[in-house]
Amino acid sequence: MTTDQVRATKAAGYSPRAIAESNDRLRRVLDFIGSGRLSRGDAHLFRPTLDDLLGRDEYLLFADYDSYVDCQNEVDEAFADRETWTRKSILTVARMGRFSSDRAISEYCRQIWGVSPIASLAPGA
Repeated sequence: MTTDQVRATKAAGYSPRAIAESNDRLRRVLDFIGSGRLSRGDAHLFRPTLDDLLGRDEYLLFADYDSYVDCQNEVDEAFADRETWTRKSILTVARMGRFSSDRAISEYCRQIWGVSPIASLAPGA
């Protein structure tokens, strides 16, 4: 969802329970999780998580569920074509240089926290 879609969804009175009840595919997934089949028969293990999602779903996971599944189906199709998948994987890695933890931490320090690096306390530094 876009930021505007999230705002509009929340402003309209987002009801995750209503979405779960009206979406057969999502309801089947939730029923499966709550069945205990993922937790050696313990149907209560995931109950707090399910209750939280049905009551709050603060990240609007249910509202975005169908688009997530559709996207995953596209990924599955792409993965089935090994040559295309390999090409896309290589290009992704080649283009992700900007996404380094060192760069992110450095920017957070400078732009958000307003702190500077200190001299290393390591021996011989």
